[in-house]
Order: sequence, then C-alpha cells, then structure tokens
Amino acid sequence: MCGIAGLYGPGASRPVIEAMTRSLRHRGPDGDGVFVDGDLMLGHTRLSIIDLETGDQPMTSADGRYVMVYNGEIYNFRDLRRRLEEDGRVFRTESDSEVILEGFCAWGTDVFARLDGMFAIALWDCRRRRLVLARDLFGIKPVHYLETGDTLRFASEIKALLQDPAVERRVDFQSMHHLLNLRFIPGERTLFDGVRRLPPGHLLVFENGRSQLRPFATLEPASEGPGGRRAVGDYAEGVRHYLRAAVTKQLVSDVPLGVSLSGGLDSSSLVAFMAESTSSIQTFSLGFGEPTDELEDARVVAEHFGTEHHEITLDAEPLRHYPSVIWAAEEPKENTLQGYLLSAFARRRVKAVLGGLGGDELFAGYTIHRFISGAAPIHGLIPGVLRRALMAPWSRALFRLQDRPAWRRFDQYRRGLQLGLSLGDPCGYYSIVRNVWDGDPRAWNRYGPAWDGVDVEPTRSAIEPFFAGGMHPLRQVLETELRTKMVNDFLLNEDRTSMAHSLEVRVPFLDRDLVRYAREIPVDLLAPGRETKALFRRAMGGLLPAHTLGKKKWGFTVDPYHQFQKDLRSTARRVLSPERVARRGWFDPAYLQSIVDHPPHPRMRWHYFFLWLALGLEIWARLFLEGDVSSPQLDLEGYA
Repeated sequence: MCGIAGLYGPGASRPVIEAMTRSLRHRGPDGDGVFVDGDLMLGHTRLSIIDLETGDQPMTSADGRYVMVYNGEIYNFRDLRRRLEEDGRVFRTESDSEVILEGFCAWGTDVFARLDGMFAIALWDCRRRRLVLARDLFGIKPVHYLETGDTLRFASEIKALLQDPAVERRVDFQSMHHLLNLRFIPGERTLFDGVRRLPPGHLLVFENGRSQLRPFATLEPASEGPGGRRAVGDYAEGVRHYLRAAVTKQLVSDVPLGVSLSGGLDSSSLVAFMAESTSSIQTFSLGFGEPTDELEDARVVAEHFGTEHHEITLDAEPLRHYPSVIWAAEEPKENTLQGYLLSAFARRRVKAVLGGLGGDELFAGYTIHRFISGAAPIHGLIPGVLRRALMAPWSRALFRLQDRPAWRRFDQYRRGLQLGLSLGDPCGYYSIVRNVWDGDPRAWNRYGPAWDGVDVEPTRSAIEPFFAGGMHPLRQVLETELRTKMVNDFLLNEDRTSMAHSLEVRVPFLDRDLVRYAREIPVDLLAPGRETKALFRRAMGGLLPAHTLGKKKWGFTVDPYHQFQKDLRSTARRVLSPERVARRGWFDPAYLQSIVDHPPHPRMRWHYFFLWLALGLEIWARLFLEGDVSSPQLDLEGYA
C-alpha cells in the first residue's frame, strides 16, 4: 500500500512534486521516489507488503516506454504473471507492480479489467506523452485530481494537491450540503472546489492538455443468476464458497496480517475462514465505553478461534483527536474517530489487516434494511396523487412544528411520522431513514448568509437515479449504498484512518466474484420480513459461535447522545461561539446554540450529528482553507 502523486502540464515543478510526495509519507514510510520527464512528474511513497526487497517505484517497463506509480494490492498477480511469461515477458522483481506494468505493455488499458484487487494507478507513456489514471471497480483505493487550464494534478489524498501554491483553496457548497444531509459526499465532488474523485472502475486519460474520462469495467445491474432461482441452501453454500475464496486469496503477503474484529457477523466470518489457513491470527478490537460496547462479543470470537487478541477502549474525551482525524480524512465525520484509533493500535503489531466492510451492503445487514423490507409491499399501494396532495403537506407541517427549540426532543417521533407519510415514494422513504432533511424547506434556515446566492441542488438528486426502474425497493437501497455510501463514506474512512498510521486494510467482502454472486441472490432471501442478514446467518451456521450468529446488529460507531455528554457539548461551546459562527457565515448561530443549550436527550441524535459536523467543518476550514498545509495545527486547544 502506498501513496501516489503527479503533475502534468505547464504548472509542474520539481519542488512541488517533492512537497506533494512528502505530504504522503504516512502512506508509505518504507521508501519514496520521484520521476521527472519534462513537464510530467510522478511521486510515490511505499508501504512494502509484497516483495519487500525489490518493487520500488516509480517503476519503468522493461522496454523503457512506460513509467508507473501504483497504490494497492493485486491478488491474482501470479496468475497474470504466468500468462505474461508464456508470451515471452521477462520479469526483474517478484512484485505485483511489475505485473501491472508489463500487463499494460501487452494489453494496454484492457489490463485494468483483468486485475483482481484494489488499486489506484498512474501510467506515463514516454513516447506518446500520455498519462493514464485508473481506479478499481469498487473504489477501494482513492485517487483525486484537479484540472486547471492545461495542467493536471492528481494524488491519493487531497492534502498533496494543496501543497502546490498555485492551487486555490475554496469550499464546494454543494458538497457541504450533501455532507450535512447524508454525512458523506456522494459522487465525484469533494469538499474542495474543483477537486474531483476518479469514479470507481474508470480511466482518466490526459493528453495534449485535455482529459477524457471513461469506464474500463462496469458492475452489471443486480439480477437473479442465469440459472433462475435456486434453493436457499444452494445460495448459502455459494456465499460460503466465495467468501472463503476471497479470504484465502487476500492472505497473500510477505508480512503478518491481522483482523479488525468487532464481534459482529462480518469480521467474525473473516476470522473463521482465516483460521482454516493459519493457526496464528492477531485480532484487534476497540470499545466505546457505552452500553452498546461490543468488546465482550469480540472476546467470544477470539476465544473460540484461539486468536492473539488485543483491545483498547475509546477515552473519555475522544474529540481531542478530532483535528488529527479531520486532517487524515480530509472531511469531518462522526464515524472516523474509532477507526483512526483502532488503526493506530493495530499498527503497533502488524502492517496489514482484514476488515469486514461490505457485508451489510451485500446481505442486508443494517437496521434500516428492516424498515425498507417491511415497507416494500406498501409503496405500490399509495397513489402518487394522494402522496403529493395530502401526505407531503402534512410532512412539511410536522417539521414546522418540531423545528421549534422546545420541541427538539420529539425529533425521533417526528421522523417516524414523516417516514409513514413518505410511503409510496421509495426514494423519499430511504432519504428520511438516512436523515436527509433538506426536503423540508424550513430546514434550510440552519444555514447562514454565506449560502446567499449559491445554487445548490437538493440531496435527493444525488440518490434518485438509483431508484429508477422496477427493482425491489430493498435491492434499490442495497445498490444505492454499495455505489455511494460504501465508496464515499466507509471506504474513504477506512483508507484515510488506516493509512494515516501506515496500515493496509483489505476488504474480502468486496471481492469481485463474491459481489457478483451476492447480487444474483433473490432479494427476498436476504432479509425476509423484518429479519436482517437471514441468508448470511444461514451461510455461517456451524462456522461461528451461536452467540455471534444470534447477536443484535449495532455497528462500529459512536452513539451521538453519549458523545454529546462526553465532550461534544463542551467542545462545541469552546469552538463554535456565536460570534465565530456568525463570522464564518455557514450556519445560523441561534440554531447551533439551541442544540448546545438543550438538555441532553436520546431522541435528539440527528441534531447532535449536525452539531458534530458543524464543529468539524470549522476545524476543517482552518486546517485546509486557512492553515499551513505543510505544518497543520492538530492540537484541539488551538481551535478553542
């Protein structure tokens, strides 16, 4: 795992690429290098996992035509290497990097669709003076880019782009609006105006000062398999087969591997299949010091499989780490603290771990999937005219009533009523479950004068395309989450918080064969009635302890109500003074103050999420828009 960066065009200079590369040192402390070819410059920092002695980058092809920097792991590189050797290719290293490079020489851009793994790649053609960027099908590894005039800049992390003094630092208000509604930014945009994410499964070709974006592989629409519907037991056996194969292939490494173990079904399943291949497993768990703590659940799994288990507990004032976490993630999030601290803990003993991301999106494991599945038969019974003429106005009236400060503690009840009033509109129903609030016009009053004159599309526009067509509402939601929240929330968090500590995280549930198989399973088998993850539980029956198979889903996240009482409230008072909020102009000071002043209440969790993000955005602005990006202020006291 590594960090990559580059510039191509009139704005390129060696001091800039060196500064960009230095800013990614945390992603690759084992080595670094820079390649310069006129106005093309590439930088690389290396975390050595495979082929520890050779395989340094930037790497040049045997014929000298192509130069590559690459971040990721390719699990089928040995098979591809044998195929290339049969065609006469000669290799100088044992690395997967050289396989990609020589594969590009042999197959051109078709090589990317052959790669089974996670990757962000930049390839320079010295002869044609053409730069090619590529990102894996599921977006596990990141690459960001910025085009200004006829100069292209790209990097694993945005902070590297900002090392160039020529880059203007401005907020993207559309992205901020999405973040405040969804708590992540869907699509290609970022919080930084002009900076884009390369979409998963896409190439960006930059030549003669112009770019072309196109897919190299696509995820076909979910459907039942070509053989038609099969028995439930057959599907369960298939899940076991493909997940076992995914874990086995992702154990390839020249350094010890661990597992991030929450004690839930997904991470426990990784331990179970890993235990079939090795008797030496290190597991790492983090507790929250809250009623929903899962440390005991993790211990049950660790003891069952005899792992070398390590655990820590979130401290009483976790927000003291918030500037460091925002610096790592480049966005303020409420669900990054725990991953950041667990990664730091695991890195003391291992360089790479397996993580359980993706299982809930493939097999319907979240609590919201119970609501979606239960409501699915009702949506088709509600006439559109009834919903628009009667139900929608009542929904808006409920918000106006609840938006009074004295009624904030009834927020959860209001949301429940609005959920019922959204029946007949699967996209709207999902939006309310996911806390999208901008469908209520009065909610925009939360914003300050900086938004005046800014043209912002409502959040629904970013997710509505996934609800087109005649798919089952639960399938629509699973597709939405796999292609948006998974990529731009969970995987983003996983990459940044782990690589901040030079730790590689592998995600077997996003194995391409497993994903394709899971999306062919009839959706009614995934979560029948209101039971989540029914098929996956059946698949893991007999392989996991009974306690694990029967435990309630919680999720690796902090409870905002408990966090408000720990240090969210006190920190917000110190950082978000009404005067400072008014000067920034992003938020209504009275709204934020009403949350801070209200007595703590468990039904105000969505307001606490907003407060958490508002606090983070103030720190983010001072870190990235106004601060010294070569020497960031990471002490929370500096923001008080």
